[in-house]
Amino acid sequence: MMSRRLVMILAVVLGFYSFACPSIQAKQPFLHPLFSDNMVLQREIKTPVWGWTTPGSEVTVELDGKTATCKAGADGKWMAELPPHKAGGPFVMKVTGPEAVSLQNVLLGDVWLCSGQSNMEMGIRMCDKGDEEVASAKYPEIRLFTVPKRTSLEPESFVKPGSSMQSKWLVCSPETAGAEGWGGFSAVGYFFGREIHKTAKVPIGLIHSSWGGTICEAWASAEGLKTVSDFKDTMATFEAQVARMKVSGSNLEKDMEDWWANNDPGTKAGWSKSDLDISDWKLMEGLPQIWEKSGLPNFDGVVWFRKMVDVPVAWASIDATLNLAMIDDIDTAFVNGIAVGGTDNWQTHRGYKLPKGLLKAGRNVIAVRVLDTGGDGGFHGSAAAMNLAAPGQTSIPLAGSWQYKVATQLTHTKPFPRRLNDNPNQTTVLYNGMIAPLLPYAIKGAIWYQGEHNSPHAVQYRTLFPAMIEQWRADFNNPTMPFLFVQLPGYANADANNRPIWPEQRESQLLTWQNLKNTGMAVTIDLGDKTNIHPTHKEPVGNRLAAIALNTVYGMNIPYSGPVYKSVKFSKNQAIIAFNFVYE
Repeated sequence: MMSRRLVMILAVVLGFYSFACPSIQAKQPFLHPLFSDNMVLQREIKTPVWGWTTPGSEVTVELDGKTATCKAGADGKWMAELPPHKAGGPFVMKVTGPEAVSLQNVLLGDVWLCSGQSNMEMGIRMCDKGDEEVASAKYPEIRLFTVPKRTSLEPESFVKPGSSMQSKWLVCSPETAGAEGWGGFSAVGYFFGREIHKTAKVPIGLIHSSWGGTICEAWASAEGLKTVSDFKDTMATFEAQVARMKVSGSNLEKDMEDWWANNDPGTKAGWSKSDLDISDWKLMEGLPQIWEKSGLPNFDGVVWFRKMVDVPVAWASIDATLNLAMIDDIDTAFVNGIAVGGTDNWQTHRGYKLPKGLLKAGRNVIAVRVLDTGGDGGFHGSAAAMNLAAPGQTSIPLAGSWQYKVATQLTHTKPFPRRLNDNPNQTTVLYNGMIAPLLPYAIKGAIWYQGEHNSPHAVQYRTLFPAMIEQWRADFNNPTMPFLFVQLPGYANADANNRPIWPEQRESQLLTWQNLKNTGMAVTIDLGDKTNIHPTHKEPVGNRLAAIALNTVYGMNIPYSGPVYKSVKFSKNQAIIAFNFVYE
């Protein structure tokens, strides 16, 4: 019998290779999971249906008297295209070949992809009158599909199984709309789809694929990001990490050591040494406190901190712990020139074990190398959580004054290696795991609610966001695909200098709408909550997106925007301003 240890080793090895090498992941299904009972197919255009089987095998798809036949390629993938079909149903779709599948309760209508971060993910139950909304969610011609959260280093070919409410089409009902997740199915998606269904009188399919707290570049493909100059080096670093991972596995620690050595002047000059001359270092008071409030406004990059501390004789012969509260984002701690630990999560308490003999009676030097990758940087948390501690001893406080020196700005370095695998805030990984598996399912368009996490880089968003949209259109084989998005609402957030950061992001979203065809923007400045980044007023958000779609996509004469500045003329002491979207 195979030993338990050998079984565990094999499990780890196979787990790594299934992650790193998509070609040996789970068996590819005869029929892609997007095709299930209760699904909605896009009306009035050719509809691709696909899966995998024995190479060379013939597969036939039949729906309401219309058929399409194809042969599987050398890789086993087959794809048939059903001819255009008007809205209607329910129908039965039959797929025959080496296997036979019969799908029930199929509708033809309009399919919309709902994506973004937490305000798209937020479920119906979390909204105003959420329980009442769920109880009334009885719409048999609205169908819901939830994509499981998944990161991937390379594009996935199909949606993997999720929970009982994921990876398959469900008829919209109180049992399905309010189940699981963060309050059930996406509230913005649901209210949008409900309004379209009621007004346009067609079946609606909603594919929900979102993940709270995520960056736009995680939802963009490698091809899309390579068109954005800001991400050229980042993508090169990412792809190099992935390539090494396939050969030798993940070694973030080694990658970071190389990065520090090549990019940080402090590492090169030995700023961790206990006998370093620090006469030119500055003093930062009141730690733990983010450095934007302590003399380094809007600084992203590497800063070194040092503190001298005296310890009693007894500490030299016992184990101790260096506690540094929390540090934003990545740190390495040194005691008397020796590295004692490092962490790459800004929300994690730093507690580094010190072996007997590392501390000396009398003077000891603590040095901390900090890399801030964006937003706030430096020490934060409780002052009581910064100390030297040892069993049976009175802890030695470390909060207060530290000497510091700026090493380099992040803009002057090569992109740093990031934690891969389960990190959703990495370039392309959500596109690979949650968008690519849907391709090329025929859809009407997409709605999007994201931008909060990119707001510190609002100017960059002006090129990043349109690049993502255009690449999605290309990947869905729909170059004019409607893409409707939510402009960020009112919220009392600011950077460390008390400068509001969302107005600039709202302007970047406005510019995307004005400069990119077949986009629409729902203004929600009045629907925000100054104390809650997740406002509960999601029904009007969905309805405003629906109004844009009903006018610009469905051709209905429905107002869908408030006044938008057009031009100004100056005459004597007057300014005459003209606006678009003025309704009488």
